[in-house]
Amino acid sequence: MQRRTLLKSAAAALIAAGVLAGGAQAQETIKIGASAPKTGPLAGGAAMTHWPNVQMWVNEINARGGLDVGGTKMKVELVEYDDQTSAETAIQNIQRLATVDKVDFIVAPYSTGLNIATAPMIAQHGYPHIATTAATDGVTEFVQRWPNSFWMLGTAKQLAEGAVQTIAKLRDAGEIGSRVALVHVADAFGLELVAAAKPALEAAKLEIVYEASYPLGTQDVAPIIAAAKAANPDAFIGFSYPGDTFALTEQAQIQNLEVGAFYVGVGTAFPPFAGRFGAAAEGILGIGGINIDDPKIKDYTDRHKASAGQGPDYWASAMTYAGLQVLEQAIEKAGTKDRAAVIEAIKTGTFDTVMGTITFDNNVNPKVWTVGQWRDGVFRGVAADGIEGAVDPVKKQGW
Repeated sequence: MQRRTLLKSAAAALIAAGVLAGGAQAQETIKIGASAPKTGPLAGGAAMTHWPNVQMWVNEINARGGLDVGGTKMKVELVEYDDQTSAETAIQNIQRLATVDKVDFIVAPYSTGLNIATAPMIAQHGYPHIATTAATDGVTEFVQRWPNSFWMLGTAKQLAEGAVQTIAKLRDAGEIGSRVALVHVADAFGLELVAAAKPALEAAKLEIVYEASYPLGTQDVAPIIAAAKAANPDAFIGFSYPGDTFALTEQAQIQNLEVGAFYVGVGTAFPPFAGRFGAAAEGILGIGGINIDDPKIKDYTDRHKASAGQGPDYWASAMTYAGLQVLEQAIEKAGTKDRAAVIEAIKTGTFDTVMGTITFDNNVNPKVWTVGQWRDGVFRGVAADGIEGAVDPVKKQGW
């Protein structure tokens, strides 16, 4: 009898354990995929702007019990891949996330080129595509072609005109002359920005005295800076990605390119930029900017430091996190994992983010920072569309 009682107790314990395990296994999750560079020319930029925000967002959601989807709390399961800064690999990754991993939602890739390359595949599978690191003048066409896509970082025209207007403002104040050296990386990002900058320069009566382009991944930019210096410009504009942003600045310092306005592209807003160039970074202009006095930005920066062990960049980091907040709030407002319903919620909703209130106008966020400048160790916004808090630019005082 004693043996039978022990066997019954053991069986009951096993059944209870099985029920508990089954209950744990049955707990519903929401699966989110991410594909962005971990290797290749854009890996550094993604490591600064993209991946830390994705990880922080997922960890924060899970720490508070998950997303509220129609009254059910669902923790996020993240599936991530390295696209190797390759459009072909990025497309393959999106296909795998959709058909093999069967993720519920996909985080947009990093960079203009990779967002455009993967947009058809993301649209084919019906995912909302919230691009937070892409700047392109094709947004009107893209929204018509891919109505699931949303563009948050501004257009090439906005960013290019912001740079030109900043240079013109310094010229009109008598701080610099009108001669401009103009260079760009030869990919979708650089090509669109330079195409928008040229008519803006002409309209502002700023003269292009030197122009050059270079392939993505170029590090030896010494000849470009040497030729720009020989043209005796008053201002230098480089529509560049992080690797070449650092390289162009280094060569300008080495060769003592004497200009009153020195502007470079993606990467200028990275804290390691000021760390690398120290006092020489003072007065350098670049793409992006932020209002560092905004309480929401201060809170976001503190959380980012605690999560990633370092601060965010002063531009697209906060916008990347804001895009994830838009996705999160749209899912909760829709109350379902149905992607069509979430896309509709994004189109029609108003979202509270670290970048303030965001409402899309024909799938485009109209409120963007365009130019920032290193001032006293921080990268302050000096030009923006629809955002308050910009400060006036100042002349760069040598290297």
